[in-house]
Amino acid sequence: MITINNVSHKIGANDILTNVTAEIPANGITAIVGPNGAGKSTLLNLIGRQTTLNDGDIQIDGSSLHSTSTDKLALKIALVAQDVGVASRIKIKELIAFGRWPHSKGRLNDFDKEIVEAAMERFDLVDLKDRFLDQLSGGQRQRAFIAMAFAQETDWLLLDEPLNNLDMFHARALMNELKLLAVENQKSIVMVIHDVNYAARWSDYCIGLDFGKIKFAGATQDVLTAKSVEQLFQVNVSVLGSPNGIILDHY
Repeated sequence: MITINNVSHKIGANDILTNVTAEIPANGITAIVGPNGAGKSTLLNLIGRQTTLNDGDIQIDGSSLHSTSTDKLALKIALVAQDVGVASRIKIKELIAFGRWPHSKGRLNDFDKEIVEAAMERFDLVDLKDRFLDQLSGGQRQRAFIAMAFAQETDWLLLDEPLNNLDMFHARALMNELKLLAVENQKSIVMVIHDVNYAARWSDYCIGLDFGKIKFAGATQDVLTAKSVEQLFQVNVSVLGSPNGIILDHY
C-alpha cells in the first residue's frame, strides 16, 4: 500500500497540491484522473521521488520515502514519466536493458538478458529491438519505455499518461497487458490517465484530483459516476452500460 499523508507542494508561489491524503491499495490498477493542471503528474512524481517531497509524508509498503535509500527504492518502484530524457541514438534492446540496472549495475547476466527478452516479447517489440529510439513512432517509444520499467521487476509500476501516442489497438492491448500484470503477477500499478473511460474499464481504484485537492477516491465502480465526473471536469456526462462495464458519454 502507498500511504500519502498531508502532502502539499508548491512551485514558486503557486500551490500545486494541498493537504493531499490518500491510500493506494496494492495488487491492482489505480487511475488518477482530473483536468489539466490538477496536480496529477506532480503527485505521481512525488510518489516516485522524481520530485522532492517537502511537506507531508509518503510511505510505500510501510517504508517512508524519507528513509528509503535510492537503491532500495529502485527495487520497489519503476516510473515512466511523460518526458523521459534518453539519448535518441540508443537501440531498443539497450534501452530496455537499462531496466535491469538496479539488479545488475550494468553487468547483465543470462537471467537479466532473459528478462529483457521477455519484456520485448510482452510489449511487442522484438521486431524493433535493433532499431534506434529516434527511428520509432511516438507510440512505439512509449511501449519501449514501459517495457524498460517492466524489466526493472518492481512491485510498483508508476505510469504518467501511458496511452499517449498509442492508437486504439495498442492502447487497448497495453491496458489488457497491465491488467494481466496486476492479476497474474500481483503488480501494483498507478497511472495518470486522461480518458475516464479507460479508467472505468480497467482500473480497480480511482482518485479524482482537481486544483491540487482530492475530490474522490475509492473503488472505481463506486466513485466514477456521472455526477463525480461532471463535477470534476465541468462537462455533462451520461452513463451507458456495456458488457465490459460503464461508458461515460461526454461527447
